[in-house]
This record gives sequence, structure tokens and C-alpha cells, in this order.
Amino acid sequence: MIAAMGRRSLRKVSPELDWAPYLLKVEDLPRPWSRAAVFGSPVDENGEIVAIDDADVPLEVELGSGKGLFMQRASGERPDHHFLGLEVSYKYARYSASRLAKHERTNARMVHGDGLAVFREILPDRSVTAIHVYFPDPWWKARHRRRRVLNESFLVDAQRTLISGGLLHVWTDVEEYFESTLELIRDTKLEGPLEVPERPAADDMDFRTHFERRTRLHDEPVYRAQFRNP
Repeated sequence: MIAAMGRRSLRKVSPELDWAPYLLKVEDLPRPWSRAAVFGSPVDENGEIVAIDDADVPLEVELGSGKGLFMQRASGERPDHHFLGLEVSYKYARYSASRLAKHERTNARMVHGDGLAVFREILPDRSVTAIHVYFPDPWWKARHRRRRVLNESFLVDAQRTLISGGLLHVWTDVEEYFESTLELIRDTKLEGPLEVPERPAADDMDFRTHFERRTRLHDEPVYRAQFRNP
């Protein structure tokens, strides 16, 4: 199975690229939560600061951003949304931040640290439009499965932080993980699973993540579902 092969090595980040403004630490996030403090305040044509109304700027959060392909593409496709990527590995968080810097994604930020803590302790109720969890670590051994990010406590936080009608996207290449997640979600108020059809890739990098790209190029199945918060 492709997931068992692990992550490939990262390309070097150009020393000339200023990625630092795109990378935050969990402990540096504002408490109470402030969108303006994280993404900055927009400026109008007269150079005046425009106040951010969170209700008018959808926030999408990715738990486990890996190499940052989703963050790069989605923030470009939806420039009127804010994107927050959470990644526990510093080298991957930095690499993802460098991708955002290279493409000048002012509407996206990476956060290094415990993403579950961000949901549990920082994000307010009904503040997130979409949560994306793509190809999380399956923690194969039974004694390690308590470390899976798709667990009961996270699902409680997902329901709390999602707006009414907000979506939780779950993709994996591990059928057992997918089925066990469906079982957990059946005990919540989230509506679904809603079907997510596979579509042909428009180009060589037209995939949600690098894991999806590798999996599909090896003709392995991807298990997809989305759930709506009532």
C-alpha cells in the first residue's frame, strides 16, 4: 500500500525565499482568536486598513498539511477565503510555508505544532467553513491507534468549530481507517457520508495532496467522504 511507503524527501527551500511570515507556531497564535492578527488586515485603494468581518471571509483549515499541495492550490483557487494549515512536523510546515511564499498567497498561513490543540483550545465556535483531513497517518499498530487524529475528541471539536452547513472532508488510502472513521462519525450529529466522486486530473499536479497523486498513479483506491454540520 502506498501509505506504508512513507513520505519522500523534501526539496531544498531557496535561501532567497522569505517564508518566515507564512509560518507561525501554535504557541504564537492569538488567544482569544483574531483573524486579523493571523492573516493581517487588508488595505483599500487609499491605503486605509479595512476591518475583517469573519462572517464574510470563509475560513478553511487543513489538519496535517504535509508538503502543502492542497494549501497552495486551494488558496489560489479561492482567493476570497482564508486558509490555515496545521502541521506537526517542522520541516514539512516550513516547506509548505515556502510554497505559499513562492506563490505569494496572502490569504494562507501555516502553523507548526499540535493541530488538535488548535481545534481544542483556540478556534472559536462556528468559525470554520471547511475542515480538510487528507491521508492522515494510519498508525498501523493497534496499540498506537489512539494517536490517530480522527478520534472522538477531534470530532467533538469539528462539530463545535464548523459553521452550520460547514463541511468535514476526509480522504485516506487505508480502508480500515476509513471504515473506523465512518463508525465514529455515525455517533455524531454530522450528516453523511456525502459522496465525493473521483475526477480526472487536469494536469500532473491536479491532486489534493502528494499522497493522492502517488496513490492514484499507482492505481490504488482512495476512500473519500464529506460530512455536513447541521
